[in-house]
Amino acid sequence: MEKAMELREKIVEIVKSKGPVLPVQISKEIGTNILMASAHLAELTASKRLKISNVKVGGSPLYYLAGQEPMLQKFTGNFNDKEKKAFDLLSQIRILVDSEQEPVMRVALREIKDFAMPLNVTYNSKTEIFWKWFLTPDDEAEKIIKTKLGIDKPEEKKIEAKKAEPIKPLKEKPAPKEIKESPQQKLKEPIEKLQEKRGRKPKEKEDLFLKDLMKFFEKNRINIISSEVVKRNSEIDFVVEIPSVVGNLQYYCKAKNKKRTSDSDLSTAYVKGQLKKLPVLVLSTGELSSKAQEMLAKELSSLTFKNI
Repeated sequence: MEKAMELREKIVEIVKSKGPVLPVQISKEIGTNILMASAHLAELTASKRLKISNVKVGGSPLYYLAGQEPMLQKFTGNFNDKEKKAFDLLSQIRILVDSEQEPVMRVALREIKDFAMPLNVTYNSKTEIFWKWFLTPDDEAEKIIKTKLGIDKPEEKKIEAKKAEPIKPLKEKPAPKEIKESPQQKLKEPIEKLQEKRGRKPKEKEDLFLKDLMKFFEKNRINIISSEVVKRNSEIDFVVEIPSVVGNLQYYCKAKNKKRTSDSDLSTAYVKGQLKKLPVLVLSTGELSSKAQEMLAKELSSLTFKNI
């Protein structure tokens, strides 16, 4: 345990020195395999010591420290034409009104999450989504938004702008007019403040589910390309390489720590795999529900389910 903590401290120092890094770079720096490097990075991300990018390099996200966000601009070479167009337009204009964009542009803005910050702006009882270039200062953004809304005089009613919740990808539908804050988001801040007042920090628990997955991957010679902890000790997304007779095959892997995996769990994982254009592997500590078994047999032949 002590050695693992030392390695994580070393990883933080490497990121501080080099900027955003890939798991393969960390594995070389600390002299371990990519599986263990990914596990350490996942722990550091879960404890919020490191941040994880949405932009990918070779299918893998980058890990970085708060304040290193501008460095992510160096890794946009894999953007498709639509994402590149959205990136270039927003970097020049600084603020875009969501409802004024073409459907394709709205989709692209939701894909470049590292660089496009959604803001819910309420004015005259109407709510509009504005996209802010991530390096635009808040005061500058407010001036531009006021201009776009036609608020030029200081005595005019002030607008209310707040950071929007993460927006789900669109296909050809307009953006929702209101994005509600989840109950978990609402509760998180009061709980943390209460703990601070009582003089203690939130206790960090070891992710035992992640440790079990690492053992499973190692036993089956599965390599991790990227990972994202969706919910600690409960749900993790991976892109993995699985050995086969024709060489290593990439899979999108959804791992869930729950007693019973539902048909909804399978269909959600299947859709995500389709978006990534990868076959799907679902790992679960529990059994499949009867509806999930029926769906797996009839509709999701390209999805593989494994109980761990």
